[in-house]
Amino acid sequence: MEDAALLRPESGPPLVFTVDFITPIVDRPEDFGGIAAANALSDVYAMGGTPQVALAICGFPEEEVSRQVVGRIFSGGRDVAARAGCVIAGGHTVLDPELKYGLCVIGTVDGDRALTQTGGRPGDRLVLTKPIGTGILAQAIKRQELSEARLADVVGAMLTLNAGARDAATSSGVRAATDITGFGLLGHLHHLAAASGCAARVFAGAVPTFDGVRSLAAAGSVPGGSRRNLEYVEAKTTFDVSLDEVDRLVLADAQTSGGLLLAVPPERESELLRALAAANTPACAVVGELLEGEAGALDVRAADSA
Repeated sequence: MEDAALLRPESGPPLVFTVDFITPIVDRPEDFGGIAAANALSDVYAMGGTPQVALAICGFPEEEVSRQVVGRIFSGGRDVAARAGCVIAGGHTVLDPELKYGLCVIGTVDGDRALTQTGGRPGDRLVLTKPIGTGILAQAIKRQELSEARLADVVGAMLTLNAGARDAATSSGVRAATDITGFGLLGHLHHLAAASGCAARVFAGAVPTFDGVRSLAAAGSVPGGSRRNLEYVEAKTTFDVSLDEVDRLVLADAQTSGGLLLAVPPERESELLRALAAANTPACAVVGELLEGEAGALDVRAADSA
């Protein structure tokens, strides 16, 4: 299950193409459009590609959302795509009972440096480039439980493109990658490990989270998608007994415009971390490793005991 389709034409560079759209996660229309665009562009970055052109997709309830608001959503998406060097060349809108917006994106990729989920090997270290917890925080936003400062922090991270993480990965010998979105950290790691024919270990204490995520989850601000994610991975995962349900829900939290999860050979781990630091990615944390074992099986420990 790759993050985007990879087409290798007889002539010209390989093409990466994807489509993704979301319902509102924040109130400000421009931020919603920008986050949705960054979320869609991330699939191309996760493949090691460069976005080139996109088409916008929008459904909206005409009686509840004015055309002015729709225009502001499109403006936010256009501005983020422009930062990626990607032109939104057109698109399509429909009347829909629920507001949604996103992009269909085409990018190019160096065929010899394409990142896939099949290239991981036992011993590879797993590095995450953004904190997790946006699903839980989105619930808190709906309940108006976030301060302006904490809201600005999470919105800023979601608006951050994964271009710098892509550049660091392709220059540092990363062998496999995925972006962390709807299936959460554990779900996407399960997919990567299964595709690579490996098991994986996660050090829960090393996983970066946004401030306050655990306390919000403990108070009940957990979306249904995150609970379903945990149900999905539980049969494939061994959890440290010290990790309670809240810890597990945070690790399974459904993300929007999350970071890249990169599998790098251990001898190049330091090189990758330096490159991510230079790119100023929101996080550059070693959160686990790939192992010999049943493909896709996960072992979640409270801390790194290696």
